[in-house]
Amino acid sequence: MINPEIIQIGALSIRWYGVILALGAVAGLVLAIQEGKRFGIKSDFFMDLLLIGAPTAIIFARIYYVAFQWDYYKNNLGDIIKIWNGGIAIYGAIIGALICGYFFSRAKGYSFWRIADICAPSLLVGQMIGRWGNFVNQEAYGGPVEESFLRETLHIPGFIVDQMLINGTYVHPTFLYESLWSLVGLVLLFVIRRQRFLREGELLATYIGWYSIGRFFIEALRTDSLAFSGPQWLADLLTALWAPMTVLFEQGYLDPAYGNIRSSQLLALLLVVAVIIFIIVRRATGLAKDRYLDPLINTKQAAVDQQGKEKTSKEKHDQRDSSSSDHSGAAIAAQDKKSAKQDEAGKSENGESKPTESNQAKGAGKDSTSTSSDGSSKSNDSSNGNDSSSDSGSSSNHSSSDSGGSDGGGGGGGD
Repeated sequence: MINPEIIQIGALSIRWYGVILALGAVAGLVLAIQEGKRFGIKSDFFMDLLLIGAPTAIIFARIYYVAFQWDYYKNNLGDIIKIWNGGIAIYGAIIGALICGYFFSRAKGYSFWRIADICAPSLLVGQMIGRWGNFVNQEAYGGPVEESFLRETLHIPGFIVDQMLINGTYVHPTFLYESLWSLVGLVLLFVIRRQRFLREGELLATYIGWYSIGRFFIEALRTDSLAFSGPQWLADLLTALWAPMTVLFEQGYLDPAYGNIRSSQLLALLLVVAVIIFIIVRRATGLAKDRYLDPLINTKQAAVDQQGKEKTSKEKHDQRDSSSSDHSGAAIAAQDKKSAKQDEAGKSENGESKPTESNQAKGAGKDSTSTSSDGSSKSNDSSNGNDSSSDSGSSSNHSSSDSGGSDGGGGGGGD
């Protein structure tokens, strides 16, 4: 027999049950992170989800178990918190995990169905490993069975068979059956999630459906099932559906004091039916339009990006308006400057082509003076010319007189 305690330090003890559950949680986290990378989800998202989801799942698992064992716990309220002694229900854990996942994924801006699909294999691997905690605690076992059936027919390893010897009787290792069923389901999920036909939410539905089918048949082998008293026809229906298993197994004993209907078996049957309806309705109504392999959109991040784009566009628009205003102002200033130059040039041209009256008068005076001066010069020149002529005439006359006297004297001397 395996000691449930690994080590004890004073009042504190570390038990295999807790360590195995933690190992299952870590294994599930690794799977989710690896798959999340395909869709661009950061590892922090799944770490935060685990930190919130794991305690929530455990609390709901305990509540589920206590609810069906209330006759005992109502008189032993202190035992409700002693979860280290075992006593949690898988379906309660699943309910808690899904509720937590719904609100967490919505708060982060992701589709719940897509996140649930990504985490479905993680839930299954967590259950597959976690069941070994039941093995160590020698709980959740089945009805009596022959040792030879375990060793020779099923070829179960000896250490498991030895641990299944409880109170001097060998019992069915139902934890092992469920763990192996989960392993096969894990492989199935790995294969299905790479298929193009898979729509959002359907991987989660496949996980729930697969697990529920196995749980329906395995649950009937147990002797510690949570049960309640219900209509006999319902109990007979469950027994009839389980009948094919009688080829190899015999149903475990169910104490009538607990009831006649195993709650987990009935819930498993209802979930299988619900999964089928879920897939059909969502496909028929178009709700499952997105495929599992489609890119995953974060609505909150998309909104932030859209706001950023709008802000950037507005800033660019404002810059263009400002630039246009600056160019317009510069153009107007240049135009004004050009107009001013043209006005100055026009004034200058008008001043040269149309002189004022005083300037005209002054110009006329100058012209008159110039003309008078020219006339005087001409008159003087004319007078000088006349004087020269007179002088020339006088000289000529004198010469003529002298010449006449000489000729007269010569003529008188011949008589």
